[in-house]
Amino acid sequence: MAEILQISQLGNPVLRRHSQVVENIKDDRIQQLIDSLICTVQQANGVGIAAPQAAHSDRLFIVASRPNLRYPQAPHMEPTAMINPRIVAASTETVKDWEGCLSIPGIRGLVPRSRAIEIEYTSRDGKLHRQELTDFVARIFQHEHDHLDGIVFLDRVESTRELMAEDEYQKQFVNLLPSAQICEPI
Repeated sequence: MAEILQISQLGNPVLRRHSQVVENIKDDRIQQLIDSLICTVQQANGVGIAAPQAAHSDRLFIVASRPNLRYPQAPHMEPTAMINPRIVAASTETVKDWEGCLSIPGIRGLVPRSRAIEIEYTSRDGKLHRQELTDFVARIFQHEHDHLDGIVFLDRVESTRELMAEDEYQKQFVNLLPSAQICEPI
């Protein structure tokens, strides 16, 4: 049965460990973890979540791009479990864009990432997949893949000047926060 998992926050040692290869994909624990990660990322308005973010040092993550409050322009795709993922090739063209993280709430950072990547992963049914990802979905994959190696997006920000509070990001780039409320004197 799927449950919403507690998200590990920056400072939790699990976020800095290298994750272990998943040997038995059909194991009930792994299948249940996948279901719970999907529920958790959807509930948290994320577009991806890695097992270490839920205190599990397994090489698996979910890519679940869809428009939501945090990423209203995200493309829609079905949540996909990617087990033992790897980047086979990456474009030399890099793009800087704003990233946030469920494990580092309240902060966004400008992070350079390869615009296009070729990847391999095993799906939850045990099939090997190889495909090319570009733009936002490639960014999600690279962000989540970093979590499996103990790297968080703050490690990739080139300057503290490229950090921003989430509320300020929403005001400047998304404009979804409610405008100031007017208080009528009594």
